[in-house]
Amino acid sequence: MHVMVLGAGVVGTTTAWFLKQAGFDVTIVDRQPAAGMETSFANGGQISVGQAEPWANPDAPRKIIKWLGHEDAPLLFRLRADAAQWRWGIRFLLECWPGRSHRHARELVRLGLESRTELGHLRRSLGLAYCQQTRGILAFFEEKREYQAALKTIDWMAELGCQRRVLGPAEAVALEPALAACADRILGAVYTTEDESGDAHQFTQHLAEHAQAAGVRWLLDHHITKLHQHHSRLTGVEVQHGGQTLLLTADAYVVALGSYSPLLLKPLGIRLPIYPVKGYSITLPVGDNPAAPTVSLTDESRKLVFSRLGDRLRVAGTAELNGYDQQLNAVRLQALEQRTLQLFPALQGTRDIVHWTGLRPATPHNVPFIGPSRLSNLFLNTGHGTLGWTLSCGSAKRLSALMSNVLRP
Repeated sequence: MHVMVLGAGVVGTTTAWFLKQAGFDVTIVDRQPAAGMETSFANGGQISVGQAEPWANPDAPRKIIKWLGHEDAPLLFRLRADAAQWRWGIRFLLECWPGRSHRHARELVRLGLESRTELGHLRRSLGLAYCQQTRGILAFFEEKREYQAALKTIDWMAELGCQRRVLGPAEAVALEPALAACADRILGAVYTTEDESGDAHQFTQHLAEHAQAAGVRWLLDHHITKLHQHHSRLTGVEVQHGGQTLLLTADAYVVALGSYSPLLLKPLGIRLPIYPVKGYSITLPVGDNPAAPTVSLTDESRKLVFSRLGDRLRVAGTAELNGYDQQLNAVRLQALEQRTLQLFPALQGTRDIVHWTGLRPATPHNVPFIGPSRLSNLFLNTGHGTLGWTLSCGSAKRLSALMSNVLRP
């Protein structure tokens, strides 16, 4: 059976791999010239099961109000004359109720644990190398309220199998000496020992090479413009390639197009509550400078992550709801640089910093859509928000199992 995967980011590429391993004939289609060139290109680089909690939580409305009017706020709503944005925002607020938020958090942790295990299997079986660090993720806190909220998650995450350790300021600095300059501001930390970090772009490209060697066909530089439907089935994918309009067909299809998924599905009457959340990153060349951290870090007060990628340091974060705009915002990028140098002052003078922005496909509750649609041969794997790489392998494995049961009972 021939399955066509639409989208070659980390989610689409892992989906293609697991479907091929399940025995399907697989083709992957993307507008870019290579895999992992958009949202997967320069993300925070974390496999962060220990922080797989929804942005929509009981404390979110208070924070949003506090951050109003601050151009460098961690979460910034740029209100637009955009009905999709308003609908998404209202649903986001509804998901902040404690019961809902906790239910979604548990769901994300379960999927994250599955995914982290599958990633480990892939890395070992294929010999993948992507600047990975298996030294855990250390989240540190400067605000008492944030720290106390994090401590409340320790027990229930442990019950699900996600082990985390509470560290004092001195223990945090002992684990990551690069934090010494800000030790007096750290109230405490939470360390998820089994979490990982690495270069998601390299991971995606290397897995794509293995997928191609295994027989997955790649149709790159194919811009998807329309899906064709007849009754309850999808009948083809219209693309632009080399100045021509082509119709691609398969027996079944998977939409893994991130933030662009709802735009393509809306004409079919499938309305997904996914909205693009713009994130930023900077990448600093640090060589072997001991002032740069080697343990992956999360700065909970600013919602930033730091991941050492060989001789580079990736700093990423912030969330901006501003439609599909991808222009670089100098204020928000400067905030990333300033915070980095505040925490690690010995990195002052670092040159050739690379700036990047990407659109993360967020659902109001942060839980992705994985499974069938209302069309019998159309499946979804999209809406992973800030946890795309963290959840990718588990999502792909779940979907491939589901499709095997549905299409080949």
